[in-house]
Amino acid sequence: MSITAEPIARLVQALSKLPGMGPKSAQRLAYHLLLSPDAEIEELAASLLSLKGSLVFCSQCFNVADSDPCSICADPQRDRTVICVVERPSDIPPLERTGKLDGLYHVLNGCLRPARGIGPDDIRIRELVPRLHSGEVKEVILATNPTVEGETTAMYIRQLVEPLGIKVTKLARGLPYGAELEYADEMTLGQAINSRQEF
Repeated sequence: MSITAEPIARLVQALSKLPGMGPKSAQRLAYHLLLSPDAEIEELAASLLSLKGSLVFCSQCFNVADSDPCSICADPQRDRTVICVVERPSDIPPLERTGKLDGLYHVLNGCLRPARGIGPDDIRIRELVPRLHSGEVKEVILATNPTVEGETTAMYIRQLVEPLGIKVTKLARGLPYGAELEYADEMTLGQAINSRQEF
């Protein structure tokens, strides 16, 4: 017999599914929410419910946005000769915070994972190629995560891009192997952008 009330146990179970949230952290958060004022809980619930309904994928870069095209793709001040390829939308904010990259992005929404059956057609690799045929793009920065899957994805994209005569670079490895971009600090990411090298 459980000593935890069913609604709390369900919330702890749901929170435990979030990345980086273990059972103890989920339980602590559940009890925090239980003791929070009703207005805060209602605001949180409303935010969660509107999250999916009010967001779209940008039809140009596939970033999550509240408009299409997203604010980055729509910005005429961005350098349209550079496209930075990232795995997830959550990789863009840390890169933007560095202030070192003023080009456009292309979000793959995943990476190649042959062992799990995830191939090029399962992520947004094919959608990158038409963007490169405009003649505007001079450099593609591969900012995939420094993992086996990220490196595999980067090598696959390089093979697609190089025949087009476009410079292919990747972030320098001030980033530890196995780390993910969204958790890197701005200084490390800024250094990696400035020290990018041909791939």
